[in-house]
Amino acid sequence: MKKILKSLVVLSLIATNSFAELKEITVSKQYGLSYLSLIVVEEKKLIEKYAKNAGLGDVKVSWAQFSGGSVANDALLSGNAHVVGGGNGPFIRIWDKTQGKVKALAALNESPIVFVSNNPNVKTVKDLTQQDRIAVPSVKVSVQALLLQMAVAKEEGISSFEKYDHLTVPLKHPDAFAGITSKNPIISGHIGLEPFSTLELENPNIHKVFDSYDVLGGAHTTNLIWTTEDFYSKNPNLSKAIVAALDEANAWIAKNQAEAVKLYLASYQSDESPELVSKVLKNSITFDTKPKANITAFSDFLYETKAIKQKPNDWKELFFDTIK
Repeated sequence: MKKILKSLVVLSLIATNSFAELKEITVSKQYGLSYLSLIVVEEKKLIEKYAKNAGLGDVKVSWAQFSGGSVANDALLSGNAHVVGGGNGPFIRIWDKTQGKVKALAALNESPIVFVSNNPNVKTVKDLTQQDRIAVPSVKVSVQALLLQMAVAKEEGISSFEKYDHLTVPLKHPDAFAGITSKNPIISGHIGLEPFSTLELENPNIHKVFDSYDVLGGAHTTNLIWTTEDFYSKNPNLSKAIVAALDEANAWIAKNQAEAVKLYLASYQSDESPELVSKVLKNSITFDTKPKANITAFSDFLYETKAIKQKPNDWKELFFDTIK
């Protein structure tokens, strides 16, 4: 009898915890192939699948599309989104701003961030002129803007890291692609993500200046998904369901690349070349929920330049325990 009563208590607790978790959430993604795993999660309703498997019942997932990490952070802090995807620059800044009350649930990918230019005279950052205009998703705070600062610091010293910030302009990646490849370009440079970088480099008038792997000396985590401590503490099973959904999406992409390309192109109603996107997917992006340890290179730089007040000593300080 005691065993039966104990079992009923355990079941009651499970039901209570499940009932307490949210039944409707909003998740955000951004533009580009870097967010393919989130596209797969959305299209195949994988969060809904794993939430139900965890005993949470039917969970409604709404999706939002933002142009940059700063907009995503505003949505998260205002309660207009529960989980957001973006670059490691905006993520590290909000981790610092909230004193660690915002952390990552998982990494999304490893992919180079590429600075391209249509100015033939720009071979390094030292060649930039006052006439150059460089598109980034968000001035100052995007990971692309951060990369420019890191490249400048590497070339000209840490004291010069903001030297070319005034040349940056905020543009969504699709708009930047159109702006730099048109017959009358409105910008001379774009620091972007795939597949835009590869698509831009198909233009004979555009060349690569550098990429983030050059600056950091190797591959790094580029994009992540993050949330608040409040959401995570109140929705532990749902949080784990989101990571499980990403893991399945990543495995599916690896085994079904041709289908994944079609899904990506359909999602954005894009007329990009399927062959070119396939090439990018095969050669330039790795999808993985576990981060590269050198993500702290970005936080080290932000701390050194006084953009953040606290410095994580290990990548695990930036993540909830959904990732071990």
